[in-house]
Amino acid sequence: MNILITNDDGIYSPGIAALAEVAKQFGTVRIVAPDVEQSSMGHAITHSRPLSYKKSPLTFENVEAFRVNGTPADCVALGIHLSATTDVVLSGINMGPNLGNSMWHSGTLAAAKQAVLLGIKGIALSTPVDKTEPDFEKLAPHVKEVLELLLQQEGAGLYNVNFPKSPQ
Repeated sequence: MNILITNDDGIYSPGIAALAEVAKQFGTVRIVAPDVEQSSMGHAITHSRPLSYKKSPLTFENVEAFRVNGTPADCVALGIHLSATTDVVLSGINMGPNLGNSMWHSGTLAAAKQAVLLGIKGIALSTPVDKTEPDFEKLAPHVKEVLELLLQQEGAGLYNVNFPKSPQ
């Protein structure tokens, strides 16, 4: 399975690294993510300046990673263009929930929606934050369980997964 991972918190977010670590258990992972935070960008796309991407200097073990000077939706379109064999897009793990009205302007959810618009399954994953960073190590088995369930689903569905603050 070929997995494209992006987010709206930017390539330097610990959530994207945590998601990549779990996703590697399901297939080949490629990261294409914004070079800076793009939270609340909704489904914006870049049209008035050149879009560019560069190989990331970050080391993700056995994962090719690129940073893009665009929005989450741009990252998905570019990532799918770079790898036409993409089977699923994972967006996250977002630093903050995507529930209620926030779903309308969420860049995390917009990336998953962009995947569906391009005929590919899109899964957005989020977790609440407070003054401390989420415990991604504790969250990992729950992410794995969710992916085991959703990756089995046929077709280009859109899924919005919000983990609790302190999973058991």
